[in-house]
Amino acid sequence: MNAPSPRPVPRPGVMSIEAYVPGKSAAASTGKIYKLSSNETPLGPSPHAVDAFKVVTEKLELYPDGSATQLRDTIGARYGLDPNRIVCGAGSDELLSLITNAYIGPGDEGIYTEHGFLVYKIALQAAGGTPVVAKEKNFQTDVNAILNCVTPRTKIVYLANPNNPTGTYISFDEVKRLHAGLPSHVVLVLDAAYAEYVRKNDYASGIELVSTNENVVMTRTFSKIYGLALLRLGWCYGPAGIIDALNRIRGPFNVSGPALEAGIAALKDEDHLSKALAHNDKWLPWIESEISKLGIRVTPSVCNFLLLHFLKTAGKTAKDADAFLSSHGFILRGVGAYGLPDCLRLTIGTEEANKKVVDCLKQFMTRS
Repeated sequence: MNAPSPRPVPRPGVMSIEAYVPGKSAAASTGKIYKLSSNETPLGPSPHAVDAFKVVTEKLELYPDGSATQLRDTIGARYGLDPNRIVCGAGSDELLSLITNAYIGPGDEGIYTEHGFLVYKIALQAAGGTPVVAKEKNFQTDVNAILNCVTPRTKIVYLANPNNPTGTYISFDEVKRLHAGLPSHVVLVLDAAYAEYVRKNDYASGIELVSTNENVVMTRTFSKIYGLALLRLGWCYGPAGIIDALNRIRGPFNVSGPALEAGIAALKDEDHLSKALAHNDKWLPWIESEISKLGIRVTPSVCNFLLLHFLKTAGKTAKDADAFLSSHGFILRGVGAYGLPDCLRLTIGTEEANKKVVDCLKQFMTRS
């Protein structure tokens, strides 16, 4: 008989999980710092959301509404959805974990694409499941590759559409083809964190698919275009059965009062949303064009960021570029953990940040 451990031991598999490492928040520069690593909106949150947040700070002794009733009603009114089929959470990250914990156990498999969001793998491993990676094609989701990965053990398929960190998307017809090829007991998770930014006629976030099926759930976030990343707020829309399961395992007060009130105000401020979209519509193609002229390959993006591909030659690698940019006050996101060691991800920033980061990259590419 083995002797008991002298200290608590996590269950098998926990210590093999690679913890999520967020992007850098500091640069090796003494001048102004431009943080372009976390896909945060350069316009900040709606002023109405800020005001709503301030009002709630006078009530910090009170518990928030554990059902997020007003926020769910506001989301329902905004998108024409049944509030009873909405669950709110501490960012879409929490909701992704809740969905995984509800449907994955030891021996079960979950599928995601090779450059998909790292949280999928972490959530699967934390639940005791087995991550299965489907190859992408030209940094884009390949529906056939996903379907070829499905086995009798598959319980969840995660689809980030658009995808982070590549910025690519697949059409709604392709999403429907993916769903049609899945067994009815497999949950299709549509992670639409960047849906608001997409300006393509053949794209849809997945609301229609959720509304008409029992095995599809869509997650959304307030962290990106709404500028509420600090408050951690997200929501999901799903069929009654999935929503019932999530409500049984989520924390009773999993969303803070300030987040609830700020989220309601942010959703109602359509003018601020329009300004954020207009800013991205202007600067995303401009930066893509300007950086491409420098000899840096850029993956076309429908989001508020770009994936930059660097040469493998000495002095021009992604690591070299990251160090050079950091020394000049620019923080970009290294994406080696996503299987992209030769790339950096660049967030669309303010006009000043956008122009200066292009100039800095030009200096990097032309130096001897």
